[in-house]
Amino acid sequence: MRERSIPEMPCQYSVVVPMHNEEGNVEPLAVRLLAAMDALEESYELIFVDDGSTDSTFTRLSGLAQLHSEIRVVKLKRNFGQTPALAAGFDYAAGEIILAMDGDLRSDPAEIPVLLSKLEEGYDVVNGWRRDREHEGFMRTFPSRVANRWLARLSGVPINDFGTTFKAYRREVIEGFRLYGEQHRYLPVLAAWQGARIAEVPVSDSPRSYGTSHYGIGRMFHVPFDLLTIKFLRHFRTAPLRLFGVPGLLSLLAGVLVYAGLAGAWLFDEHAILARAEGGVILGAILLISGIQLMAMGLLGELLALSYFGRQREPIYRVERILSGAEGTIIEPEARAKSAGVP
Repeated sequence: MRERSIPEMPCQYSVVVPMHNEEGNVEPLAVRLLAAMDALEESYELIFVDDGSTDSTFTRLSGLAQLHSEIRVVKLKRNFGQTPALAAGFDYAAGEIILAMDGDLRSDPAEIPVLLSKLEEGYDVVNGWRRDREHEGFMRTFPSRVANRWLARLSGVPINDFGTTFKAYRREVIEGFRLYGEQHRYLPVLAAWQGARIAEVPVSDSPRSYGTSHYGIGRMFHVPFDLLTIKFLRHFRTAPLRLFGVPGLLSLLAGVLVYAGLAGAWLFDEHAILARAEGGVILGAILLISGIQLMAMGLLGELLALSYFGRQREPIYRVERILSGAEGTIIEPEARAKSAGVP
């Protein structure tokens, strides 16, 4: 299950920004976000999620919450990672339209209207496409292009940038997901599989002016696992027995055929087969055991899928405190849920 959350007063837009050790970007990002959202002339909130920062990120966010009623700060108990931090922000968001972006100022808040304009054309999710990333260098951009191309092919969702956080969602799309692992990259894919309409618009991508990236060159070694994940989620997420059951059944049948052949040979030439049967017995045993193991894995997968879809799971994040309102009011999660009548 997710951390219990009760949204504040409804508003038109919620902007969710996960941050981890981004002290130098806090004030510049907040200023640019406030300016961009004020220009829309609609109600909004900025939700900054402090993902267990060890620098002064939370202190600076706290100061901003005291100055601006639109800013809310969700502080997590430790560093859980980007997907849990986004999930926390989504859970506490009250907007009808939810936007997400990183806290490193590589995405320009001034381009938020570009995403919203595309969303108004009837789409449910709009993905930002960082088309020009040459400043990152060939060793970072080439693996990313290859991975994005294969992810689009395997998922059936023709977007060019799966790695960006800069996206706009309709609230009903977000409410249908329980994120875990690193699934924030696959949100457009998961949404499309549930019938959501997906669009993509080009956005700018600037070099970091402060701090260091949390994703180094080693990130490209995760690409094969991303591809396997997306393939599994598309075809076998709700029926894992289909993945393990077919090879398991074939292995079982092959093992049975090997032993049937040995039995037939023994009937025709008992003494000769006993002298040559050792390899066949071992092969048959391996095939039978492998088949049983694969079938068992498939059945266990079915049970896990049933548990996943039928029952709530443990939360993937824990909230330490929430700062809300121009006075910087501290709201403890437990007190907040109790006051709202949540069991």
